[in-house]
Amino acid sequence: MQDTGRQFHIHCVPGDVGRYCLLPGDPGRCEAIAQWFDQPVHVGMNREYNIYTGTLLGEKVSVCSTGIGGPSASIAMEELHNIGADTFIRVGTCGGIDLAVEPGDVVVATGAIRFEHTSLEYAPMEFPAVADFDVTAALRQASAHLGFRTHTGVVQCKDAFYGQHCPERMPVSWELLQKWEAWKRLGVKASEMESAALFVVAAALWVRCGSCFHVESGAGKGRAGPAHDGRHLRRHPGGRGGAEAAHCPGSGKSVTAMRFLLADKRTRRGKFLAFPGILFQSPAKFSQSKQKNSCLSPVGNVIIAPCRLL
Repeated sequence: MQDTGRQFHIHCVPGDVGRYCLLPGDPGRCEAIAQWFDQPVHVGMNREYNIYTGTLLGEKVSVCSTGIGGPSASIAMEELHNIGADTFIRVGTCGGIDLAVEPGDVVVATGAIRFEHTSLEYAPMEFPAVADFDVTAALRQASAHLGFRTHTGVVQCKDAFYGQHCPERMPVSWELLQKWEAWKRLGVKASEMESAALFVVAAALWVRCGSCFHVESGAGKGRAGPAHDGRHLRRHPGGRGGAEAAHCPGSGKSVTAMRFLLADKRTRRGKFLAFPGILFQSPAKFSQSKQKNSCLSPVGNVIIAPCRLL
């Protein structure tokens, strides 16, 4: 492995991936995302890591699934970086914390609460988990440009899915419930499981990382905190449950997940990078967006729109 550069978990070697990588959680999403690349190739799959590589705007780009949570996501980032990747976008779903965050909205993370433990092996707790500013600005720009209700702010990251959804049956229920209330009072937008680790690992590796999420469930107006079994969550009509919904079938009202792909296209003066944004959305939503921007290009249920990253 050391001689060839073959990575221990993702089983890739230098040249297999591009500099720009999408990081969904679900391995089953990678093939669908790769369909929007030019000349996509299935590089391989091992464990939770499913990798495709293609091009976009002439740049080599990749998608690699990470599984659920910070430990496996950090492995993916480490090994992708070892073979040349330097810009990452975590894409997936989240649950709303702020009562203003509704199912079907988009959340772009500016930072993450480190309510997890992977990042502690990279940086002391005093170090903030923050997204790369330029990547975040591009994600926000593309989402707003396409007309999606977008929230930008801090997200909470945890290791235990059911610690959030069933806190009252946990031996440490008082801590979980008190902290959930604190997150609400502090205006935290949503809860998910990877960004805190990825932001800190990215800082340690000196690479760029941002995150964007489709809101699959909301806390519900008037609720004081998480409920016993998750049945209180207001599911997005197209959601299938679980950490990542594959798609939203047939509903123009729903946006299943926000997907962005960065392709480094430097001008000769090097003043800015040109990036395309990818969003999965319904054909009905596309027709509305197209009226706003004639540059939009439909590919199935995916919309590719240009945006610039300074």
